[in-house]
Amino acid sequence: MLKSVKAKRAVAKPHVKKDDTVVILTGEDSGKKGRVLQVKPDKGQVFVEGVNYVKRHQRPSKKIGKGGIIQKEGAIFLGRVGLLCSACNKVTRAVLVDQKGEKARVCKLCNEPIGRK
Repeated sequence: MLKSVKAKRAVAKPHVKKDDTVVILTGEDSGKKGRVLQVKPDKGQVFVEGVNYVKRHQRPSKKIGKGGIIQKEGAIFLGRVGLLCSACNKVTRAVLVDQKGEKARVCKLCNEPIGRK
C-alpha cells in the first residue's frame, strides 16, 4: 500500500525548479515566501527556505559536530506552493516560449522571463 501512495504523489514534471521563489498557498505557513532549496519529483515534494521547520535529534559526528536538536526545513507537497513572478509579484504559472533559438520560462500574466538569479 505504501508504494501505491508514493506513486500517486509522484510528478512527471514539477512546475517549480531549484532557486525559484515560491509562495505557500495552504497550510500553517500559508502566505510565506521562500526560495526552493530542493525538488523531489518522485515523491512530489519540495523544500522551501524558511518554511515548515522540523526538529531532528542528531547524534554527534565529524561532519555535523556537536549534535543535539537541529532545526531544518521539512518537505512540502508540490501542490501547496505557487510560483511567484519577480516582475509582477503575483502567483503565476510558467510557460515555455522559444526565444532566440532557446527555450525560456515566461510568466503567464506579464510575459516577463522567470529565470534563476
